[in-house]
Amino acid sequence: MPAWVWFSGALLLSLAELLGGEFVLLMLGGGALVTAGVAWLAPDLLWLQLLVFALTSVGLVIGARPPLLRRFQGPSRIRTGIDAVIGSKAMVISTVDSSGGQVKIGGEVWSAQGVDGHRPLTPGTPVTVVEVRGATAVVIWGP
Repeated sequence: MPAWVWFSGALLLSLAELLGGEFVLLMLGGGALVTAGVAWLAPDLLWLQLLVFALTSVGLVIGARPPLLRRFQGPSRIRTGIDAVIGSKAMVISTVDSSGGQVKIGGEVWSAQGVDGHRPLTPGTPVTVVEVRGATAVVIWGP
């Protein structure tokens, strides 16, 4: 096969990757691009071209695709559950000390506990949630 056929295939596969985003077609496009180079050097050896295409494509799918997926489709950055509460701002609604109290976090009333050794926090004091122990928010003073 002529090199321009392999090069055209590489281009079309790479463009088709824009529709899917799974990096499989891009890896096949890479295999076709390498094969275009082989076809340019050895235009009469179709078996060699097919072998290079197959090995390069499989190698890219196994070797290059997983790191690309991790890089571009990493874990969601949306915090949920307890992770969403930690670091959030709250308002003291009943005095909070190391033995207990209550705060309002995002419109919900939570049991709260101050950090050991800190002064009691009076109602109306802005606090930050630093930890969640069961259903109790551990808070410190601070906006």
